[in-house]
Amino acid sequence: MRVTINGAPHDLPPGTTVAQAIQTLTSAVAGVAVALNDEVVRRGAWQSTPLGENDRVEVLTAVQGG
Repeated sequence: MRVTINGAPHDLPPGTTVAQAIQTLTSAVAGVAVALNDEVVRRGAWQSTPLGENDRVEVLTAVQGG
């Protein structure tokens, strides 16, 4: 299935969850936020939230700096 992650198309297997998609982008476990089709997905729901064809995912990571 094709989904858009951070503006770029990705081909992922059917049934891929938000958690699995995030793992393809970052190994960070803290400071990560996800929106699926413009709706924030709570961290506790990442494992149980499946992606569908043409979904849009935005993955944001916190960055420290000055």
